[in-house]
This record gives sequence, C-alpha cells and structure tokens, in this order.
Amino acid sequence: MNIPFLSFADTNKPIKADMMNAFEQFFDSAWYILGNQVQKFEQEYAQFNQVAHCVGLSNGLDALHIALMALGIGKGDEVIVPSNTYIATVLAISYVGATPVFVEPDINMYNIDPSKIEQAITPNTKAMMPVHLYGQSCDMESIMAIAQKHQLFVVEDNAQSQGAMFKGKITGSWGHINGTSFYPGKNLGALGDAGAVTTNDTELAKKAMVLRNYGSEKKYYNEVIGHNMRLDECQASFLSVKLPHLSNWTKQRQDIAAWYQIGLQGVGDLILPQTHPDATHVYHLYVVRTHRRDTLQEYLTANGIGTLIHYPIPPHLQKAYVHLGLKKGALPIAEEIADTCLSLPIWPGMTKEMVEHISTSIAQFYERK
Repeated sequence: MNIPFLSFADTNKPIKADMMNAFEQFFDSAWYILGNQVQKFEQEYAQFNQVAHCVGLSNGLDALHIALMALGIGKGDEVIVPSNTYIATVLAISYVGATPVFVEPDINMYNIDPSKIEQAITPNTKAMMPVHLYGQSCDMESIMAIAQKHQLFVVEDNAQSQGAMFKGKITGSWGHINGTSFYPGKNLGALGDAGAVTTNDTELAKKAMVLRNYGSEKKYYNEVIGHNMRLDECQASFLSVKLPHLSNWTKQRQDIAAWYQIGLQGVGDLILPQTHPDATHVYHLYVVRTHRRDTLQEYLTANGIGTLIHYPIPPHLQKAYVHLGLKKGALPIAEEIADTCLSLPIWPGMTKEMVEHISTSIAQFYERK
C-alpha cells in the first residue's frame, strides 16, 4: 500500500463543482483585485475566528510582517519567539528590523514554554510571537498574563492551528493582531499562496489594510510606505467555498490522530504527541519523535509511506541567522526536537486501514534485528 505524506483528493475533488463555479463568478466579475470576493471571505473568516476584523493578505509570512509593522515594531526592538518554529516566523521579525529572541519550548507540547518567557524579557522587548505549532494551541492564558504584566504586544502565528482553542477561546483571537496562512497544505488551504491577519482592534485592521496596498487607502494617495501584499480575489473565492468544510476536515484529522495514538502506543522508542489539558489540537501535523528518526524515515519511504521532517534545522542554526552568534548547543530543546521529529501522513480522507498499515509498518521496523 502506497500512502503519500499529503493528498488533496478527498478535500478538493468533492467540492470541484463549487470551486469551478466560484472561479466562473470571479472570472465573469471582471474585478480581480480587492473586490467583493476578498471582502466576503474576510467577513466569513472573521466570524469563524471570532474576531471583529480579518484582513486578507498574500501569504502567511506577509501576514506576520504586516502585523508587526502595524504595531510599529522596528529597529532596536526585540520580539520573543519560540526556538522551534518554521523560519517564516523569524523572517517576519527580521523584515521589520527587530531582533528575534528565542525561548525554548515545552518538550512535551512543543509550544513555547511560558515559564521561560520572563527571563528573556529586556527593556528592548516589545512583543511576543507565540506559534501554535503542529495544530495545538499555546498556553495563551499564561502568555497574555505575561504580556499584560510587562506591557508587551502579542502576535499569534496561527498558520498551523486554525480552529484550535485554549480554554474555549479560539487561536488567532487572543493576540493584539495575529497572522495565519492559507498555503495549500494548511488545514484551510487555498490553491496557491494566501494569508490573513485577524484582530479585534479596528485601528490595527485599518493599518493592515493600508500597508497591504502600497500604503494607500485612496488610490494614488499614499499615506505611508506600504507593500503589495493583497489577498488575490480568485484565492479568496476558493477559500469561501472551503471554509464551511473546515470543521469536518478537522474532525477527520482528530480521528486519524486518535487511531495513531492507539496503533503506536508503546512501539519502540516513539514519543507520541501530547495535548495540554486546556488546549485542543487540530493536527495540522502528526509528529512523533525517535532517536532512530533517519533510519525509520528511510524504512517507511522504501515501503511506500511518505513522511517529512518539520523542521530539520532550528532557526538559530540556519546560515541566515549566523549573525546572532548562537552555536549548536545554545538551545538544546529545539535542537533535540529537530534531530528526532518525524511527521507521519495525516490528511482528510485517510482511512483507518491506512493508519493501521502505517502503524504496523513502524512496529515491524522496530522488530527488525
């Protein structure tokens, strides 16, 4: 049985007619930039995310970049960020001229450890950027309490956790202004690059709208130095079709993860995902850890099972960030996760038989002499 790491067949094919209809409406409208489709999706996603405002943007990295710009974060400022995250989180900080300050994660939950944040705060700290990694919400209650105590801004990186919650409050609604991604592989994915910021702050939403469109609210009148970072009308129309299906797709992901938890319990040295008792997990990724990661991945590949590593090199060890002067060993928890993590297939449409086959294959790997 060949099982790819990711398949869109069971999400995109059943809604193909609706997607084609949406494209036809977009095409016939003859309005292709910042029109009714973007406004419609912004309203729909704001309602889904339980916030007052959603501003559609070109991708998730641009969303984080715009969020920091809207807050006035810049040169000389420091932004606290988890040491284990995708590079885009850190790039957004660099784009505004600020300095990323890495804080280690909870080794069990993989999200930033609130108990380690305060020791990283300096007079230059202006914001925190918690990342809801792999699909699980951070401990946002603790993070927001720290932010209030030290008068810091919070920008949630919600690219992997659309619909996740902490104590009943949805991710992307806690921070002052937050970024998400609709990259095709995300839980809610467009058919190309797309992203958004979410916020309850009307002024920040207005700033984001201006910044995404050349710094202009009125055509040809430029208030600030802005960017061309607009959500595409066509992608917005596709996202409007897909958004009503997200809850069902999330439930499927959670069911698949539950099957893995049963099938892989006690297998070899595998460390299975854990969920904070006050958090929910939408399983953008199902990540296990093992000190035999590379050989396990090779074995699964040889047996027709796709896997990926999220992420093999933590940001502080990337060549792009050598100037921070952080050597190997500086952030041991992030490095441990990078050296041992392996993402198994998880996508809506996977069957219990597929998960059992993957689980059996992994057990057979450990049974080899």
